[in-house]
Amino acid sequence: MLGGDLFRDLPEAELRRLVAVATRRRFARGEIVFHRGDPADTLHLILRGHFAARVESAVGDTVTVSVHGPGDAFGELAVLDSEQRRSTTVAALEPGETYAVHRDEFTALRNAYPSINEVLVRLLAARVRRTSELYVESLFSDAERRVIRRLLELASLYGGARPGTVIPLSQNEIAGLAATSRATVNRVLRNEARQGAVELQRGRTTILDPQALARRAGGPGRT
Repeated sequence: MLGGDLFRDLPEAELRRLVAVATRRRFARGEIVFHRGDPADTLHLILRGHFAARVESAVGDTVTVSVHGPGDAFGELAVLDSEQRRSTTVAALEPGETYAVHRDEFTALRNAYPSINEVLVRLLAARVRRTSELYVESLFSDAERRVIRRLLELASLYGGARPGTVIPLSQNEIAGLAATSRATVNRVLRNEARQGAVELQRGRTTILDPQALARRAGGPGRT
């Protein structure tokens, strides 16, 4: 069954009805869930695994803009606008599963059980709040702090930000999340490795001292 803050207030009966109309889908590591520009008609509720949302930059680079884990969801605009198209490409970062809910079924459930609307409202509110936070951060925090903050967020997503948590993302993916360059991410990670806060391996970063990272992530920094 689904977990996480997104569904914390949904009555068990409504949660079961939501799952009952969903299609359980399994994805292999690296498998595309949908491409940017595809028709948007399905909301995905994450049961297992992590999924990255990506866009292509003006120069053709692939940029990771968000990562979602169990208890979260993606593709929520699909249930609001029948003319909507996907704004990102979403892929599985490791083997994962989702409950895929088609717009028509979700609409029927919303009409029959208004409490399900709370899930959608909470999801949309979280997206707006996150967008606002990132905008303010981009104005008042330097790139180094943004990289460290993304590391801590990813550590929380993958293991509760405990010592030994492994973040299986490349430096390019972290750069996209921090809205900076791979060179900056590499410099920050190497500096943190020298201070004993992280351990670097190809395609992954192990958090050794989350408290030290949290201290260096604090404060607005320079622009």
